[in-house]
Amino acid sequence: MSGVVMALSGPGQTAGMSVFVDHLITDLDVSRSAVSTAYMIGTLTGAAALPWIGRALDRFGIRRVLALVALLFGVFLVLLAGARELIGLTAGFVGARAMGQGGMTMIATTAVAIAVTRKRGTALGITTAAGTAGISLFPLLGERLTAEIGWRYAFLAEAGLVWLIVLPIAWWGMRGVRRVPDEGETSDGAAEGPSESTAVPEWPLRAIVRTSMFWAITSAVACSGLVSTAVFFHQVAVLGEQGLTSTEAAANFLPQTLAGLAASLVFSSATDRFPPKLLIGGAMAAHAVTLALLPLVSPGVTAVAYGASLGAAAAGARAVEAAAFPYYYGTASLGTLRGLTQSIAVASTAAGPLLLSVGHDITGSYRPVVLALAVLPAVIAIAAPLARSPRKRHAPVSAAAIEPTEAADHGTDR
Repeated sequence: MSGVVMALSGPGQTAGMSVFVDHLITDLDVSRSAVSTAYMIGTLTGAAALPWIGRALDRFGIRRVLALVALLFGVFLVLLAGARELIGLTAGFVGARAMGQGGMTMIATTAVAIAVTRKRGTALGITTAAGTAGISLFPLLGERLTAEIGWRYAFLAEAGLVWLIVLPIAWWGMRGVRRVPDEGETSDGAAEGPSESTAVPEWPLRAIVRTSMFWAITSAVACSGLVSTAVFFHQVAVLGEQGLTSTEAAANFLPQTLAGLAASLVFSSATDRFPPKLLIGGAMAAHAVTLALLPLVSPGVTAVAYGASLGAAAAGARAVEAAAFPYYYGTASLGTLRGLTQSIAVASTAAGPLLLSVGHDITGSYRPVVLALAVLPAVIAIAAPLARSPRKRHAPVSAAAIEPTEAADHGTDR
């Protein structure tokens, strides 16, 4: 079910939005730069909402927050369908990016992370792979709907699809989801953490942000989002400098997607056996090596290898992040923690394409800018394995603080 929820974030993802860009430019009579700026504003503003969504997950539970996010996601898609000028378009982008690309994705993986303790990494890998595969279908769906009924009605159809599938999953399908106690945690906290007045979370956010491991994981996710989005967004131009045609450069997204799906499963499953910080170092090293070898890319095998390596590195970094935080800090405040880190990650995706574009304007080529960007993941690849593993904290939990009947019936919804 979480994989389905993640897949239905597709209308708010860049891939799902991309098929509407030309229609928005034509029908709203605005420039491509204006639409791009509106999208950047929407992405950055939407990222600011993620910490609040994460905090709500910890306080109100998966079911209620997912239902609200799905409802609002559909509302903002309807707003996009009715956009007549740039202000309405920007407002629609803000909500679609916050609730779809950010909220739905974060809730889907967090639901699995809090409910599964054995083989958590494998479960997250399956969820992420299924969700990513579903997201990849939305550009085709959006293009077909636009051709048949127009882009406005296509947005409306996507809103209806989200409401029709995600709302029942949120209210009925997730009814049994509850936080399972982590290793070493007493069973008293299994169904739901105690109220704020009776105990302190196992790892409060203020303690987490003081650890080097938090900054290692967050830096890796932000760096991966920045460099991968930068080269993906300008892929046709970047690979064009290496001799690929527009068609060949666009086709390079296929090995990227396939390798990303495989990497999601491999890296997530590996967190069940190896410390996540080592896997973060591996994903960042793959980023650095791939970018550094760009000058050697040419049409054919090297281009396919470049695309597959880049897709695997980006997917691997995301997969490890989803499992790393519960591994090191438990799940008592996981929503708040992931809300903060995801907001940083989403913001980094907005900065990447602009950074590469400005660098190209200064140097006249993408190649030196990409090589410079390779330094960032290289530094993190060295630093992440050296980060100190945080000591696990425990807070005494009073059995009387939990109402057994309500916890059993409603899981995380207290």
